[in-house]
Formats: sequence, structure tokens, C-alpha cells
Amino acid sequence: MPKPLVDLLWREHPAAPKGGSRGPRTRQPLSAVVAGAIELADEFGLDAMTIRALAQRLGMSPMSLYTHANSRDDLLVLMADAAYAAMAPAAYRVADWRDRVTQVAQAYRTLLLNHPWLLQIRDPRTALGPGTIARYDHELRAFDGTQLNDVQRDAALTFVLDFVEAGAAAQLVPTTDFGAVWTESAAALGRYVGEDYPLARRVGQAAGAALGAPYSAADAWRFGFERVLSGLAALIDRPGGDDSPRH
Repeated sequence: MPKPLVDLLWREHPAAPKGGSRGPRTRQPLSAVVAGAIELADEFGLDAMTIRALAQRLGMSPMSLYTHANSRDDLLVLMADAAYAAMAPAAYRVADWRDRVTQVAQAYRTLLLNHPWLLQIRDPRTALGPGTIARYDHELRAFDGTQLNDVQRDAALTFVLDFVEAGAAAQLVPTTDFGAVWTESAAALGRYVGEDYPLARRVGQAAGAALGAPYSAADAWRFGFERVLSGLAALIDRPGGDDSPRH
């Protein structure tokens, strides 16, 4: 009988069911299997994290892995929850919500850059896990002391995290030395474009000179996150609002 995913996620909780595991006892605990899967995904990407590749890495048979997790999809959820649990968020030490939200964004961005495969896991069942719930609770507290109600607080956090994910995805795109490409292509491009797109030409030249490239993920992140904070401030710090949460 397959073990419910929620029980696998909460296996270390005192209320977790004891015994009843399927099949013979294996040499590797589930935590070691999940850790091995994370290492494999970190090294080679999520597509390379197959049941067969993981079994070979751990010195197990593929079938024996199914005594730990019901499917690869369940294992991906366990991996994501373990990664979130390992974030170990620092305690907030500042009074201003902007600083706390910035701390949340930077911590999540660092996690995604260290584990890019997390961006590919869109399984809503991750919301069932202890690591995910603990992370969510901590991040929501970044808005303590504001006038946001509970629904607005959730929406504001989602707004921040969605931007972080988009910025991390852009940062992870492989880049080439555009300077060499530009040197090789500029003359020909000038002949093709001519004066047909004057605004694109003027702005592109100004931005390229400032950034040293046609696009900078780091600069886009800084500019965009400032706009995220400004957008939230329009809601949180609007005139006439009080500082206590509304219900």
C-alpha cells in the first residue's frame, strides 16, 4: 500500500505513523535518498535526476527506491521541501518592513541560484510540507506591523516571490562574451538597421554603454526590486492607514 505523501513529508514529526513501510527494510533512510536526489539535481539538472540515476548513485536498485517514495513526482516534492527546510532563515532584526521584505527576497534568490531546479518544480503539493510551511510562516512575518489584512499579506508575499523567481531565472541563463559579438556584428547591423529605428538605436546605445551589454540580469534585478518595494509601499504606507493589521 503506497504511503501518503503527507506522511512522507512529516515523517519526523511525533504524530507521524510508525511502521507500516512497504517491502523489505533498506540500507538508506529516506532523508539520505532525498539528499542524494538533491545532489544529483544540483550537479546535472533536474532532468538528470531519474529514479535509475539516483539508484545507481546510492548503490540501490531502482525498485527499492519505491519503498521510500511512491513516484519521481513525490520525490521532487520531498526534495523541494527539504531545500526550503534547509534555508534556516535568520531572525528579523529590523523594524522597517522594506528591510524585512528585502531579506526575504535575497534569501530566496540565493536559494534558487544555488538550486536552480527548484524553479522547475510547480507541484502544488509542496504546500503540504513542514519545510515549506515553516518558510511561508517566516516570510509572511516580514509584513508584521503593516495594515495589510491576511489576504493582502499573502498576495504581497506572492508578488515578491514571483519577481524573485523571474529574476533568478534570468540570472541563470547562460551568457556569452557579447563584447566580441558586438565587435564582429556592429558594422553589418548598422547597415541593416540604418535610421529605421531611431528610438531603439538611441536607447540601446545608452543602455549598452551603461551596462556593458544589451542586458544585465543583476541591474534588472536591482531596478525591478526597487519598483516592487515602491508598489507595495503605495498599498502599505498609503495616507490615512494605521499600523495595525486589519481583519
